[in-house]
Amino acid sequence: MPVIEITNLTKDYEIGFWRKRKVRALDGLSLSIDGGQIFGFLGANGAGKTTTLKLLMRLIFPTTGNAQILGHDIQDISMHQRIGYLPENPYFYDYLTAREFLDYSAQIFDLSSVVRKKRAADLLSRVKLDEKSWDTQLRKFSKGMLQRVGLAQSLVNDPEIVFLDEPMSGLDPVGRREVRDLIAALRDEGKTVFMCSHILSDIEVLCDQVAILKKGRLAQVGYLDELRRKTEDPNRMEIMATGTDANSLRKHLPNLEIARTPRGLRIEIGSENEIEDVLGALRQVGGKIISIQPVNQSLEKLFLD
Repeated sequence: MPVIEITNLTKDYEIGFWRKRKVRALDGLSLSIDGGQIFGFLGANGAGKTTTLKLLMRLIFPTTGNAQILGHDIQDISMHQRIGYLPENPYFYDYLTAREFLDYSAQIFDLSSVVRKKRAADLLSRVKLDEKSWDTQLRKFSKGMLQRVGLAQSLVNDPEIVFLDEPMSGLDPVGRREVRDLIAALRDEGKTVFMCSHILSDIEVLCDQVAILKKGRLAQVGYLDELRRKTEDPNRMEIMATGTDANSLRKHLPNLEIARTPRGLRIEIGSENEIEDVLGALRQVGGKIISIQPVNQSLEKLFLD
């Protein structure tokens, strides 16, 4: 069953001083997202990703259209008891410690003192924040440390759906891996994660379905494998070769794309029939084949296309 239903959601902003004009940040977005999955929301800067999240959180209001979360209209703020949210650039009160901030966040949900204390410790451990920092004021934290605290607060009420806007922002490679593992664990617990990210490799590893926005409009939506099948050529293959240089090989294969890589020469072909041509050319210049494999379109290529 869909846990998020977005129907024709549109947002216009007025810009200018003397001569005001409207700019459409989001244009007729419609999405239906099933529960228990990680949903990736992609788009270039200004495509409307953060605008969509702010509309769903009722931080701003739509020009037209509507949305439902967990069967409730987004105007029904009682539904917020059941969701978590991490904004792209969170701002926390500088003079609270990490433990105090989570205790404060838990108070909003009317949790008892005993539960608040235990949940703060559990979540700070879960986001891998060093225990020595739990009682340090947030103003002394790095961006990556603040991002971990933000993730912890988005889970303080044990939400059914978690909305994450750029959750990997400010994290080093180790931190990104830890947060990826945390997000994957949320899916295993039956929670739904709605995630905006510019880090395409993280979306590719984590997400069940993706939606791509372009200039406020929905360009593509679906399971990643399905989107790839729509756009990639199943006959395309790459041959990795060594033992020769690119210029010598190009004389025999003028119509093929040949590129030098750290592993050797990469030759892209459009059909199996061209394998014999490449083999013959390599024999003439003293080269040899390392591997032959189909070309799978990356999420980055799909995104750019």
